[in-house]
Amino acid sequence: MIDEIIKYNKTFVANKGYEQYVTDKYPDKKLAVLSCMDTRLTELLPAALGLKNGDAKVIKNAGGLVISPFDSAMRSLIVAVYELGVEEIMVVAHSNCGACHMSYSHFRDEMSKRGVTDETLDTIRHCGIDLDQWLEGFKDTPESVHKTVATIRTHPLMPRDITVRGFIIDSVTGALQEIE
Repeated sequence: MIDEIIKYNKTFVANKGYEQYVTDKYPDKKLAVLSCMDTRLTELLPAALGLKNGDAKVIKNAGGLVISPFDSAMRSLIVAVYELGVEEIMVVAHSNCGACHMSYSHFRDEMSKRGVTDETLDTIRHCGIDLDQWLEGFKDTPESVHKTVATIRTHPLMPRDITVRGFIIDSVTGALQEIE
């Protein structure tokens, strides 16, 4: 698959397919969106929000979460605010999210099948990583959105004048529901 993508890319560049996407690094709408990496949202999310290339910084991860105050999603939001002029942040979870059902016990079985040893898992734990928490999903999507919004709003490095709001997007229709 990657070789096919590389071949396509050469044609894309040769035909100047990139020209319609040229913009700079600063989001035109001064907006950052934290959302899930779910494939259903790849095109639906920006279309449903009316966003085009260059409008917003879009940060995606499994579940659209900030799982700790100093994880990569939070780091990206801090950079977006201080370096790229973001003034508003949307947290956008979605219906029927697979992260609702994630559990370390499932991952542990899958990892074991693919060669990750108990010794490796024990080493990670001894380094202070709580795999049960790190690979655990959430059970309640609105509560997850509340928690992520609260983590962003109360972060000691997040300016208080930044607007942070939470939503759930329907994975089929794109309809937004604000979570207050």
